[in-house]
Formats: sequence, structure tokens, C-alpha cells
Amino acid sequence: QVQLVESGGDLVQAGGSLRLSCAASGSRQSRQMFDYMGWYRQAPGKLRELAAKIDKGGIPTYADAVKGRFTISRDKNSVYLQMNNLKPEDTAVYYCNAAGDRVVNVEGAKVSYDYWGQGTHVTVSS
Repeated sequence: QVQLVESGGDLVQAGGSLRLSCAASGSRQSRQMFDYMGWYRQAPGKLRELAAKIDKGGIPTYADAVKGRFTISRDKNSVYLQMNNLKPEDTAVYYCNAAGDRVVNVEGAKVSYDYWGQGTHVTVSS
């Protein structure tokens, strides 16, 4: 089983910065590069939403709300989120995610995988 462990959440004032980190461990799969790693967030009373993700080629995707302020990066199966100019609306629990498809037999059949961390709290005060 793959475990994703996040760190870096904290209480910060508006305009401040935080850096979130996530590292994968556990099964042999955690030593093969995941197709995608990313950060999702869930604010109180709202649905979980994508903040940013990055594929194994290093191509990032950002939600419109964080473009220009957040930067996602990756080192094999660790992923980082540098968050600058934080706003109160960035307050949420941030979840690390690893997802993709992996080949399971010699015929090339694939199964999907989708792993989640426990979440790290980010609170931005105004």
C-alpha cells in the first residue's frame, strides 16, 4: 500500500508564504514514478477542488484561483507546493494526491490508481 505524508501546513497572515511537502512511501509502486501528483484543497463547507497538479514530465496545471501565486514542483515521488501571497480564501485542508494508470500484466492491461494523504491544514488570517 502507498502512503502519502504531507507537511508544511500552518497559520499565516494574508500576504505570507508557505511551502507544502508530500512524500510517498510504502509499496514497490511508490518507487515508480506516478503519472500525476498534485494538491487538492477543501475549504469548510465546500467540495474538494484541484489547486495544482504535475505530470511525470514536469508539466503543471493550476486552478485559476492560484495561478501566479502557487508553484508546484516534483522530485520523483515527492511533490511540493510553494504558496505565495496567500489570501484568506486559500484557507483549507490541503491533500496530496497521486494518480494514474499502471500496467499489471505482460499483455499491457492497466488499472487505475488514486492515492490520498491525510491532509495538512492551511489557515490564512486577514
